Amino acid sequence: MANTPGAKKAVRKIARRTEINKARRSRLRTFLRRFEEAVTAGDKPTATTAFVEAQSELMRAVSKGVVHKNTGSRKVSRLAARLKKLAAA
Repeated sequence: MANTPGAKKAVRKIARRTEINKARRSRLRTFLRRFEEAVTAGDKPTATTAFVEAQSELMRAVSKGVVHKNTGSRKVSRLAARLKKLAAA
């Protein structure tokens, strides 16, 4: 339990930040799901636009500190590989 005023304030800040990060993470997952659905359906144009949006959203999450830089890069790389595989098919 937080006793000092500073610790109580930190608890409040962490709670606010957690809510914001949850929303950002949820938004990110939505964009990733849209890409997955487009790839599964085999829809190349939709998958391409979904990839661009997902990539942008991933990098935004990285800049906001929701996702680590290397994690974001790895995910973008894997999405690009799946898009390339779809385009080749």
